[in-house]
Amino acid sequence: MNVLISGASIGGPVLAYWLREHGFDVTVVERAPAPRRGGQAIDIRGAALEVAARMGILEQARAMKTDMRGMSMVDGDGNELMRTTEETISGGRLDSPDIEIMRDDLTALVIAASGNGVEYLYGDSIAALNQDGQGVQVTFESGGPRRFDYVVGADGLHSNVRGLVFGAESQFIHHLGMYVAIYSADNFLDLDRWQVWHREGDAGFGLYTAPGNASIRVNIGFGGEDVAYDYRDVEQQKRLIQERCSGLGWETPRLLKAMWAADDFYFDAMAQIRMERWSEGRVTLVGDAGYCASPLSGQGTSLAMVGAYVLAQELSRDPQGAFDRYEARMRPFAELNQALALENPGQGAAPESVQRAANGIALD
Repeated sequence: MNVLISGASIGGPVLAYWLREHGFDVTVVERAPAPRRGGQAIDIRGAALEVAARMGILEQARAMKTDMRGMSMVDGDGNELMRTTEETISGGRLDSPDIEIMRDDLTALVIAASGNGVEYLYGDSIAALNQDGQGVQVTFESGGPRRFDYVVGADGLHSNVRGLVFGAESQFIHHLGMYVAIYSADNFLDLDRWQVWHREGDAGFGLYTAPGNASIRVNIGFGGEDVAYDYRDVEQQKRLIQERCSGLGWETPRLLKAMWAADDFYFDAMAQIRMERWSEGRVTLVGDAGYCASPLSGQGTSLAMVGAYVLAQELSRDPQGAFDRYEARMRPFAELNQALALENPGQGAAPESVQRAANGIALD
């Protein structure tokens, strides 16, 4: 059997790995011309640690962890209001078994793990899908149809596959009232495995080092009602950040100047995807495409990794009814983790809630 996966971030390559292990032929199509650079620090927790271990990448991931020493909160003049060496906003408690790793580092790791047997098509996307009882006819934007037994959308919050099969995003997206941009900048503060956070009103930013300390990742954003924007128009998104965050104090002018020069800028709403079904015929969804919990949950990466593992396992057991079994196993886990983003808005879920959700599924 052959499977087409749309999306080459985390969930897509993890799914490709497990499908290949189970004997499937796998193709991954990715709109970006190459693996995407940049992105925030992300977390591998709970059941996802076991997925990483079974893939044989757990120790490599540990070697790539951000290894933060702590964090500070500062006021508009840069005066330190508090500091702790016990936890960070991005990664939680520093003495936990969780792995905080940069998104691009984990992406490179899982793509490499998926092996030479997986076909990656960069700089392309799916233009049309037509299903019948025996498979899916896929037309790519680059032209030329190909036929696959199954198609999986692992293509994020604004999933192309979801739009083609299930309809408009507006039916499924639930905004959480925040918008965040992430990009790289020089480490002009000479931070050493440290985070600094600042907030004024409904806007704020967090800065933390990437491994090696040569650069920092800037997380800057604002809260408020739904904002109309084109998620592919980077210039428009930068203008939004400039307009809504220029009133912040301390190092904001330098951060905004670095934003305009950044070539790995990312911006999006903090939102969740909630659907009654993740599958239709021979097409299904994995990770953010079907059950985005938002970065506010801290569990998007783990959901994608576990979802990919469970889906591949069910397809390998018996394709007949595999999608139904996948949903039955994953939906309680997804809902438990989505609830983390809503438990304590603006402050984050309690550590015990995070650990309970992260371990809220049994892997066969």
